[in-house]
Amino acid sequence: MKNFALIGAGGYIAPRHMKAIKDTGNRLVAALDPNDSVGIIDSHFPDAEFFTEFERFDRHIDKMRRSEKSDNIDYVSICSPNYLHDSHMRFALRSDADAICEKPLVLNPWNIDGLLDIERDTGRKVNTILQLRVHPAIVALRDKVRAQAKDTKHEVDLTYITSRGHWYLQSWKGNLKKSGGIATNIGVHFFDMLHYIFGGLQDNIVHHSEDTKAAGYLEYEHARVRWFLSVDYQDVPQAQRDQGQRTYRSITVDGEEIEFSGGFTDLHTRSYEEILAGRGFGLEENRVAIETVSTIRNAPIAPLTGDYHPFLNHYLI
Repeated sequence: MKNFALIGAGGYIAPRHMKAIKDTGNRLVAALDPNDSVGIIDSHFPDAEFFTEFERFDRHIDKMRRSEKSDNIDYVSICSPNYLHDSHMRFALRSDADAICEKPLVLNPWNIDGLLDIERDTGRKVNTILQLRVHPAIVALRDKVRAQAKDTKHEVDLTYITSRGHWYLQSWKGNLKKSGGIATNIGVHFFDMLHYIFGGLQDNIVHHSEDTKAAGYLEYEHARVRWFLSVDYQDVPQAQRDQGQRTYRSITVDGEEIEFSGGFTDLHTRSYEEILAGRGFGLEENRVAIETVSTIRNAPIAPLTGDYHPFLNHYLI
């Protein structure tokens, strides 16, 4: 049985990590969040120590590390805001624990290089949650693409709209320096998926960018991709809104819809199983996706010509 600490216990994604820790037969012994609305812990690990101040959490973890008992921390799960991931992974490694970090791993590619140095210095490892890489439908599509001719280029449209209320832009998620922007915050796992399936990235063009939506064109070894991401309810197609839906997700490959809506429930548990077996995704597996979103964040806006997502057509009017 392994001992886990968790940073960001009050966040949206933290319960999936708590469940994964429990489902894999391990225990959460300490958790941190500046927000004390973390009653969800009682559903999984009611005996876990809880801290609202990092300094006291740090002292507790260090005390456990120095203890003669075998109760030191083996893993630190990181579910904190995006801009804090880098610092919290460094804390985990220097605390003689491995890290398990939510997406996005970091905001900038050069942060990966610094973490690689600390891995070498400490002998510990950063593991990352790239849950779409363990989704059966995505693995099957990757195998299909790999079996085809090496010069095949598929035509892909990626559309992901997940409506958020007015709170979104007032939170850290609406702060470019803290979240990395819309493409980083809600798109990075899709960009990793595209790289995982279709190979190396060859071109990255941005056609639209604002606080609540972004769109562009990506070309990979085996795909040409038009993408559109949004948290604006008005972007949800009318047919879905009429049915009371506030989200819309579509990925088509050569005009065929890829169905992977199911199977998401246990992807974090599956990811933890792979990490505990020594098969987790490390720092380098994240590099292409982080480079992709970093470029999107800083790229000039290209004119709407050539390959651009059809949801941008109304901007031509």
